[in-house]
Amino acid sequence: MSKNIRKRVILLSGAAVIAIGSALAFQHYTYASAQPTEAPVVTPAIPVVVKTVSTDDVMIWSGFSGRLSAVDFAEIRPQVSGRITQVRFNDGQSVKAGTVLFVIDPRPFEAALAKAQANLVTARTNADFANTEFERAAALIKSQAIAQRFYDERANAKRVADAAILAAEADLKQAELNLDYAYVKAPISGRLSRVEITVGNLVEAGPNAPLLTSIASNEGIYADFDVDEQTYVNTIRSNASTDVEERKIPVEMSLQGDSARTYKGTIHSFDNRITTASGTIRARARFSNKDGRLVPGMFVSVRLAGSANSTALLVPDRAIGNDQSKRFVFVVGPDSKATYREVSLGQSVNRQRIVLSGLNAGERVIVDGLQHVQPNAIVAPTEASASSAQGAAQGQ
Repeated sequence: MSKNIRKRVILLSGAAVIAIGSALAFQHYTYASAQPTEAPVVTPAIPVVVKTVSTDDVMIWSGFSGRLSAVDFAEIRPQVSGRITQVRFNDGQSVKAGTVLFVIDPRPFEAALAKAQANLVTARTNADFANTEFERAAALIKSQAIAQRFYDERANAKRVADAAILAAEADLKQAELNLDYAYVKAPISGRLSRVEITVGNLVEAGPNAPLLTSIASNEGIYADFDVDEQTYVNTIRSNASTDVEERKIPVEMSLQGDSARTYKGTIHSFDNRITTASGTIRARARFSNKDGRLVPGMFVSVRLAGSANSTALLVPDRAIGNDQSKRFVFVVGPDSKATYREVSLGQSVNRQRIVLSGLNAGERVIVDGLQHVQPNAIVAPTEASASSAQGAAQGQ
């Protein structure tokens, strides 16, 4: 009897466990069926600004380093000997040509000038007397009143007297020059250096004459730089065959530490040979210097334009990405997918780069939003306006 009870209890317990499990399974199924099904994740298109690249006529520029030099420069030395009595300028002063800078004691030269003037008067007086004697002898020789020898002596005396006038005039001119040299003048207009020899010192003319000061013109200035042979042949000589055409080549210059300001000039000359040791040719450009800010000896950066425009494919600088040593752009195709494209670039032109390979005219490249784009990403492109593209090119 007890065994039957135990079996019944076990059977009832098993049935209860099965019933509870079935209820829980039904409840879980009912809850899961009631939950909504999750939709697949859709990545939104990335908004970007694109620009359609195209070819254009551009002026190719090449960069070089150079130094400034004065158009005219003179070292001022004494042309007569004597003691300096006056200095009539201040260090660094700008003067006009002909301005008196130093005075060398003029009294000895004034005395020499007075003596030369007196000698000239004497020579002219002697010449007048000799001429009178010659005319008298010429009249007498016709009537055979005097010997031929006497006539010849009078003629010779006249010639000597005339020559003495020429010598006296030359001495007078030299005396005038020496007196003028006693007042040392600026040979050109420009800015003076400092006073090298002060008042009271004796100076001597000649090959070892001391330096009094120097002067550099400020009416324009030269920039001297070296151009490599390839640039000279490919961009200059191939299109500018004469010096007149060379002088039309534009040049831009900026000072070290002042790249915001650009000075514009033109080529003044190229040298007549290429230096074999360096493979370069010396070039010289001329710039205006009305405000006097440019000083000889300054280190400058020079940009030399080609002598003719070239057709090139241009891409904005901001469209270019860096991948270690590689340069790339993202090209947006008709399917609005951004494609990674490695490019080979040339020189910079107005904040754009010349594309040597990797792009074709008419393709669209991303110029804004580049940092948010990955290869093969879906983008929402907007074409850059002409005004914004121009402003970016000009750095505005």
